[in-house]
Amino acid sequence: MANITASLVKDLRERTGAGMMECKKALTETDGDLEAAADLLRKKGSAQAAKKAGRIAAEGVIGLAQDQQAAALVEVNSETDFVAKQPVFQDFANQLATLVADQNPADLETLLGLQLPGGEDAETRRTALVAQLGENLKVRRFVRIAADDVQLASYLHGTRIGVIISGQGGAEGLGRDLAMHVAASRPLCINESEVPAETLAREKEIYKAQAMESGKPENIAEKMVEGKMRKYLKEVTLLGQPFVKDPDISVQQLLQQEGASVKRFVRFEVGEGLEKRSDNFAEEVMAQARGA
Repeated sequence: MANITASLVKDLRERTGAGMMECKKALTETDGDLEAAADLLRKKGSAQAAKKAGRIAAEGVIGLAQDQQAAALVEVNSETDFVAKQPVFQDFANQLATLVADQNPADLETLLGLQLPGGEDAETRRTALVAQLGENLKVRRFVRIAADDVQLASYLHGTRIGVIISGQGGAEGLGRDLAMHVAASRPLCINESEVPAETLAREKEIYKAQAMESGKPENIAEKMVEGKMRKYLKEVTLLGQPFVKDPDISVQQLLQQEGASVKRFVRFEVGEGLEKRSDNFAEEVMAQARGA
């Protein structure tokens, strides 16, 4: 049997990113053959990824990339915030965002088939990270906005909220200020005409029921509904919101002062609409014990 040295284990760890004990075990099983051990870990990584695929991944990070041609956001999910904070996980998200900005993939399947700087494709890297970090990891969504005839700006708030905004005109730095505003104020759309009809109908129905419940006469109740709808539209539209850096003016007034316009914005926040884990650590341990 080959002598499994610390140096050999270190070489395998650097090559695969797997844990020390996993590397030592793989080298033992392959009688010290580095190449065979690396292949074995990759195979085990695929098996681990399959086992973890059903587990809820609602934490994670937003990757951001921007160049002269385009800007891109990618959401990559993990099971815990601890894994989301790992540099190797965050680097993966940012590399994916760069791929999106540079190569404009049509869908997630295409993105995961693209080659990363290290030579492996994105799906192979994702599978390896599942084995290395011990959690289900998912590439959930991405968006790309091309520069074309617009000016692009972007903003990343920590690693959990990312914004891209496109527009025209205005002083230098206006785009980033607006992107920061979108990150903070979460507008639904740019202006009132873009608010979905079903959203308007739902809100109006709620306000009408509230007004009728108050016992006011119908004509007064109707005016109450109209007032609440005007307030709602200001709250959910970018142009109607007070500008976060100067709440005395609206974003629309700011744009008028700057001679600028907003064409489009996209805001990603980690875990939007995803089911969160509700089981606690004690329950998880008990579940594993029962399974064993």
